[in-house]
Amino acid sequence: MNRSMISQRISSILDDIQRLTNALYAMNTTDIQRYPDNYEVLSTDAALRAEKVTCRLRHLIYSSTAIKKAEYLASAATAQGIRVGCEDGVFKVTLPGLLPKRKSWQSAEYLLDSLGAALSQYAGGHPLPRFQHCVIAFSHIYDRNLPERRIRDYDNLELKQIQDVIAAFVLTDDTGALCDTYHTTMFGSEDQTCISIMDRERFPAWLAAQKA
Repeated sequence: MNRSMISQRISSILDDIQRLTNALYAMNTTDIQRYPDNYEVLSTDAALRAEKVTCRLRHLIYSSTAIKKAEYLASAATAQGIRVGCEDGVFKVTLPGLLPKRKSWQSAEYLLDSLGAALSQYAGGHPLPRFQHCVIAFSHIYDRNLPERRIRDYDNLELKQIQDVIAAFVLTDDTGALCDTYHTTMFGSEDQTCISIMDRERFPAWLAAQKA
């Protein structure tokens, strides 16, 4: 890629950053108590713009430097706070933040590529379980210091793409005949989404521990 093309892409990214800055200023001056819907629209717009900027910067790195995509994404997964582990027969993936509404799922690449890299990195140093008859439990963890009206219906969340990425590593098949799905809402110190996968017979004990 020549210098002129690189400069054009950087200028375009700078324009996106300026739009993101404007969206953040608008968020900062919006009364969230009086206009919660307006604030939600503004915050979603800002988040999606930030994801777009990140994805465009990633592609610029891939095309203009010697850094390999897999190498970068492994670092991105760490920076985003994606965690993968397995304990007592439960395979667990922790994602930063909450999964978005279906209508706002426009930048799946931002999270899915990093998730795939985190799983690949984990698989390189640990034996992976292979579940057949299993339960996939989604724990939607909300920051306890923020308003409870943020809590959303489970059918208004984009889960399938996340599940498909994880399934490629640890599931024989994610058909409904083999996999049950469970959702729970919890409160914690920050927004997170945890996906726990386990054999069906282990689920009752896991559920009891979560309730406790």
